[in-house]
Amino acid sequence: MTRGRYRWALAVVAVSAFMITMDNSVVAIAQQTIRDDLGLSAAELRWVTIGYIVMFSCLMVAGGRLADLYGCRVTFVTGMAVFTAASAVSGLAESAPTLIGARVVQGSGAALALPALLVAITVGRDDRQRSLGQVVWLGSLACAMAGGPSVGGFIVERWHWGWIFLINVPVGVLVIALGLAVLRGRSGRAGTALDMPGVILSATMLFTLVYALHAGGEAGYGDPAVLAVLGIAVLAAVSFVVVERWAPNPMIDMGFFRNRVFSGGLASSMLWGIGFNGVMYYSALFMQTVLGFRPTTAALAYVPPALLVLVLTPVSFVLAGRVGARPTVAAGMLLLAGGMAAFTALQAGDGFAELMPGIALCGIGSALTMPLAMYALKAIPDERAGVAGGILSVVREVSAALGIAVLGVVIDVLERQAARSGETGAEAFRHGASVGLLVGAALVLLGAVISALTLPPRRRTPAGEAPVPVPRPERVREPVAVGAAYGGSPSSAEPGAWFVQPSGRLGGTTGGRRYRPRYTTSGPDWTPPPDPPGFADGDRFRG
Repeated sequence: MTRGRYRWALAVVAVSAFMITMDNSVVAIAQQTIRDDLGLSAAELRWVTIGYIVMFSCLMVAGGRLADLYGCRVTFVTGMAVFTAASAVSGLAESAPTLIGARVVQGSGAALALPALLVAITVGRDDRQRSLGQVVWLGSLACAMAGGPSVGGFIVERWHWGWIFLINVPVGVLVIALGLAVLRGRSGRAGTALDMPGVILSATMLFTLVYALHAGGEAGYGDPAVLAVLGIAVLAAVSFVVVERWAPNPMIDMGFFRNRVFSGGLASSMLWGIGFNGVMYYSALFMQTVLGFRPTTAALAYVPPALLVLVLTPVSFVLAGRVGARPTVAAGMLLLAGGMAAFTALQAGDGFAELMPGIALCGIGSALTMPLAMYALKAIPDERAGVAGGILSVVREVSAALGIAVLGVVIDVLERQAARSGETGAEAFRHGASVGLLVGAALVLLGAVISALTLPPRRRTPAGEAPVPVPRPERVREPVAVGAAYGGSPSSAEPGAWFVQPSGRLGGTTGGRRYRPRYTTSGPDWTPPPDPPGFADGDRFRG
């Protein structure tokens, strides 16, 4: 791919990632308007968000496999077409079933498109292109976090709430056309099989688990129907583990979970996601219901923490490199838990001055936790990093659904109890939300403990021992003169022997492993390999 074409591909990645991420954040600020316009119950309103997240989570790893099978271009265009069509239906919806169903379909389209974008910026790229792609990727996500609520508040204040979805239609058509032109076709790994039993079982497990959490808050967890759904979730989870252990091409390699750093990072990511997404979702309702903020004002409250995340994320990576991932991530989770707890002190009539300390703590804490995923991935071999990244992405999205569901159960139960005791609607919601956010803060604190126990500390040089510098390879371009042709082959050559390959290039073997000398190195401990036939002493070959 030429440099200009790769830049256009990065434009597709930036716009698409921004649109998919923002589509979830704009709903948080518009949910009160949607609820009033369509007459949604609290449970239906939650499913407007949860339906998107759960479908996105269920199919994300499968979307990555499809990108391997059919290439990122076909997978991205298909997913974005589904996402764009579902956005149009969501914007025109006039009932709860239509809106929730369209959001579920929208999540399935996003699950196909987003992994294909990751393939586009990583597979077949050199280190410089991958680094540039990651910067564009993370920048798009941060901008969506910062701009999503503001865009949603601006639209809701001036136009019909449906435009938060309809705005995706022209942008989606544009990136589909651009993706067809600049993204690559088949990736050359079509032999990989899609683990359909794993896809079906994981989807069943996630849907039934979240539905049981939702239904239990309405009917009680002792209800036979709720217990039956929970039983299906447990059965699907056990079946998924068994199937994945014996599948020839498992969707998730169970061996990953025996790695302490990866498992600890996974658990910490789950607990962080529950707390962060819970506070993002319910703080919007808290600000509008308890503090009396307008949607635009509530949206502005999300800009400072998003900017803090954008600015401090590079600092957090530098800090983790100097003092270690363990104290950096653990400190971030402690600050996030403190910010969540600060919400419980807010009272009706409070403004930005009382709100900002807790919001700022959430932003700083979230920025410090950003290295968590990188250190978890570093614990997995490079050849399996794609699958490991898919697992982390799924955990991040599932934790969002669980954060809304778990905290929602606590808030709903306590809100109804407070209402029965005679408290007004705003006071009853404040009571339930305060306890719910404290529960989320406790889960984040548990994540801080797990991070402190499992993530790698900073590697220290023993006292009195200076670090040994690693010599930098010196590339040598020298003429090569080979005398008589050397017979032999890679399979028959003895260890240490040299041979001329059929292509005319010089090769050799070491300990039974074939190699081609590429360049020389220098240093006090470097020992040169034996000279091949026809080489003068000290001459080296560069292939």
